[in-house]
Amino acid sequence: MNTTRHSTYTLAGGLTLARMGYGAMQLAGPHVFGPPKDRDAAIAVLREVVHLGINHIDTSDFYGPYVTNEIIKEALHPYPAGLHFATKVGALRDADGGWPKALAPAQLRQAVHDNLEHLALDALDIVNLRVGGFDHPEPGSIAEPFSVLAELQREGLIRHLGVSTVSAEQIAEAQAIAPIVCVQNYYNIAHRDDDALIDVLAAQGIAYTPYFPLGGFTPLQSATLSAVARRLQASPMQVALAWLLQRSPNILLIPGTSSIAHLHENTASTSLVLPADELDRLEGVAA
Repeated sequence: MNTTRHSTYTLAGGLTLARMGYGAMQLAGPHVFGPPKDRDAAIAVLREVVHLGINHIDTSDFYGPYVTNEIIKEALHPYPAGLHFATKVGALRDADGGWPKALAPAQLRQAVHDNLEHLALDALDIVNLRVGGFDHPEPGSIAEPFSVLAELQREGLIRHLGVSTVSAEQIAEAQAIAPIVCVQNYYNIAHRDDDALIDVLAAQGIAYTPYFPLGGFTPLQSATLSAVARRLQASPMQVALAWLLQRSPNILLIPGTSSIAHLHENTASTSLVLPADELDRLEGVAA
């Protein structure tokens, strides 16, 4: 466990991001589909994100679809200097709210152009190619879809590339085509399949962004986590986020919320330091 604390992290490509970012998925309607119940509240959350100094917003045009990016544009455009966006391509939303894959070259090109249009940008800071299942990688080559994004990067539409829901072998395959600056996989204090991978990426200067850092649609539940939180006078979710920040300096967080109060609670975790004895106790959560 690396206990070095930094407020920012500079990716291999030279982009410096706040380690506490913001995930915009929950700004869409229920089940990330359709418009939110309160659009004004969603706009207020985004403006508070910028007010708090968070410079890294994770989004995708398939949230809604289109809804989240359009709300971001309405709330924040013209964007303040230093605000960066990471988006994902590789999926669509169907009429029933499903998430079918969309990895054909034409679909990927369209997705990049859709993100540019709905965010009102000339180039995307980071585009992550999402290729696996809901919460785990799936075997198979990612060379063809990743090559499409590499071509779009050469065309100037993408500044940096990343991959999501991938294995170590797929990461190596992507790196043989073009440099990557981040990996976005399912990981949290209770789900730690990527422990070794995080350390390998840290040695390469590649950021690791865990999605569902608080357990996702089924929030983390642990008696150990709750007990540690009580002793530290924090919430279990703050402890879970602080644990990730102390796990490795290359971990960037993107917890999502549609509530300003929860946003403040999440950002407060950056100042929560977990003592060594509590870290030892938290090791048992994964078991």
